[in-house]
Amino acid sequence: MSRAEQVSAFLETLPFAATLGMRCEIFGDEMTAVLPFQEKLIGNAAIRALHGGAIGAFLELTAMAQLYLVGDLATPPKPIDLTVDYLRSGRAETLYARASVRKLGSRMSSVHAEAWQTDRDKPVAALRAQFLVEVRTEED
Repeated sequence: MSRAEQVSAFLETLPFAATLGMRCEIFGDEMTAVLPFQEKLIGNAAIRALHGGAIGAFLELTAMAQLYLVGDLATPPKPIDLTVDYLRSGRAETLYARASVRKLGSRMSSVHAEAWQTDRDKPVAALRAQFLVEVRTEED
């Protein structure tokens, strides 16, 4: 099974990823997460803005998927601490995200992720998170 297939299988084990309709496009170690627009994701009907919880959850799942892609994890990563900075309103459009693993230790990992819509240079939100990880050893 390829790493892309493994990441897709990992996301299928997370019910919230299915609820959001999230998918990942993977090329080598580079992954772009995609959150297709759905009416149920609208949080502010007056300005047709995406719900902040959906954006935050999408970023968290993107960070977890990136960790799963680049690390040989024995178990799914568990969030220790995360901060989401909401930078502008998410419009009623598809949302994209990329994450980068800043540190992958044997027990803790640090990840940064950004979400955008039409222009990657104008992010909608950014996430900084630390996860508890269990990296496979040669004995596993």
